[in-house]
Amino acid sequence: MAELGKRLDFARNFDLVKREMVVGGKPAALLFVNGLISSEQLSLVLQEFPEIGSGELKIDTFQKIFYRYIASGQVTQVGTVEEVINSFLSGPVALLIEKEPQAIIIDVRQYPGRAPDEPDLEKVTRGSRDGFAETLILNTALLRRRIRDPRLRLEHLSVGARSRTDVAIAYIEDIAKPDIVDSVREKINRINIDGLPMAEKSVEELITPGTYWNPFPRVRYTERPDVAAAHLLDGHVIIMVDTSPSAMILPVTMFHHLQHAEEFRQNPSVGVYIRWVRYIGVVISLILTPLWLLVALEPQLLPASLKFIGPKNAGAVPLFLQFFMAEVAVDMIRVATIHTPSPIATSTGIIGAILLGQLAAQVGLFVPEVVLYVAAAAIGTFLTPSFELAQANRLARLFILLLTGFFRLPGFILGVVATFVLLVTTRSFGVPYLWPLLPFNFRALGHVLVRPPVAVQHSRPAILQPLDPDRQPGMAPAKKPVFPKRRT
Repeated sequence: MAELGKRLDFARNFDLVKREMVVGGKPAALLFVNGLISSEQLSLVLQEFPEIGSGELKIDTFQKIFYRYIASGQVTQVGTVEEVINSFLSGPVALLIEKEPQAIIIDVRQYPGRAPDEPDLEKVTRGSRDGFAETLILNTALLRRRIRDPRLRLEHLSVGARSRTDVAIAYIEDIAKPDIVDSVREKINRINIDGLPMAEKSVEELITPGTYWNPFPRVRYTERPDVAAAHLLDGHVIIMVDTSPSAMILPVTMFHHLQHAEEFRQNPSVGVYIRWVRYIGVVISLILTPLWLLVALEPQLLPASLKFIGPKNAGAVPLFLQFFMAEVAVDMIRVATIHTPSPIATSTGIIGAILLGQLAAQVGLFVPEVVLYVAAAAIGTFLTPSFELAQANRLARLFILLLTGFFRLPGFILGVVATFVLLVTTRSFGVPYLWPLLPFNFRALGHVLVRPPVAVQHSRPAILQPLDPDRQPGMAPAKKPVFPKRRT
């Protein structure tokens, strides 16, 4: 007890509580963190302590208290000071009894947090409105609610020498490839850092070393439990970090970043249309402005029927610089909107879109077509479901734009080829980033291009090498109903 008091310094830490008491004539102490426990649950657990007589605990004191007098479903024993400290600082209550070599850990945690509201980045017109929150146990419960399979595994790891952050690895044991699960678990166990203040983003960078300067994301983030459940059933692995509402899905391809729950909440024909609108928007966000700059600088590349494309007057500022200034202006407006209080965020967008854009064109700083195409590219960026992929496409667009401005047609070709080569060489935990395009898989590519009805989704993605590849095993045609003959 003296060592605990020295290391935890209860006198200086006002939120660390040491409640001394007598249990059955034995001196004891209750340790807990104020604000991380449920007072009501703790009162229910301890309500029988005053009734314990002084002679009842003379023999087998610890065993009697542990098995008979603590009315809680989550009680464990720990035997070292380090285990007591780690458990106690995570939120559970530690009960120490004088002259007993072990301590009792009673889990009556109640973390402060918000309700599981619908995430802002993944809204749907029709569907569930719950989303992951900052409490890990709540997020795992949302997964359990959707997948009641006893083979769903939720492994707990503790990461960070000082932060002791709770990390959960979720997978379905008889679906997910064991090599992928073992690789993820091993990489997380190898993390050697003092803490994870940025939660899941810190974990991502620590388990994907050597890819820091590749902007294309190797994991997909989601705040929707239905999306996470769907990927678990495909054979993916989910990583959840306490204090973060985002779950990491891995391994993934680029096409996973282009899917959205809205497609699967609508009729398949509507889902196909939504998906193709999204694909077109993503392509526009990537190459529209460099392509227009190329034909504006090299008008001879255009056929006679498209000669109207391009500015009649290039203006005082070179077109190349106009695009870069407009791109930076769009990013400035976006960042300013994020840091602006909600009631006036709309005003910030209006100022940027109308005053800056329109007035810049009127005074001749920008060609009107530049504003038009930069706005179209920005819409394509915002249309991309994955925020991480949208930012990667933005950097790729600026890269192609830079090469096009300096080298024109050779620069445009070089920029597109370099971006494609980067995508081809990118891998997410061993999975090719452009699958099923490269390596080519006709059946899987069809499901990527066309949102398939649920009834025809018979197999899981082959690239994940799932242990159980069949979604609908043993499907047989329904038997015709047998009606009793009508009596005459």
